[in-house]
Amino acid sequence: MFERDYRDMVAGILMVAAGAFVAIYASTHYNLGSFRNMGPGMFPLLMGLVLAGLGGALAVTALFRSGPMPEIRISTAIFVLASIGAFALLIRSFGLVPAVIAVTVISSLAELKIRFMSTALLAAGLCLLTWLIFPLGLGLNISMLRWPF
Repeated sequence: MFERDYRDMVAGILMVAAGAFVAIYASTHYNLGSFRNMGPGMFPLLMGLVLAGLGGALAVTALFRSGPMPEIRISTAIFVLASIGAFALLIRSFGLVPAVIAVTVISSLAELKIRFMSTALLAAGLCLLTWLIFPLGLGLNISMLRWPF
């Protein structure tokens, strides 16, 4: 047990850095406009400031509480990155449904306890949700299932 919660402190500092980067980039590269007539840079600026503020609050509160020793498992990061890579490889040649199933199954392997039924239900629900959002709701021309052979 640590004297301070270093996990939340590092997470808060990273949130402050990301929010400050977004806010600075938006304010220097886009027209902000005014609050009455907002430009394209106003929303990213405000969201960057909100992210930096919440990260600062998280980091400051982490100074006053103790935290657990962080458990570092490299396999978790490897499975998450592999699932992103599998999605990128499968989306064009096999379609959206197999890519979503692959990203769900591979990223579920990052957890120590694998639950087959919940993973299958999550994959099915995500496939249904992506079909409802992208082709039906937004009208995007995305192949849902393609057999390249």
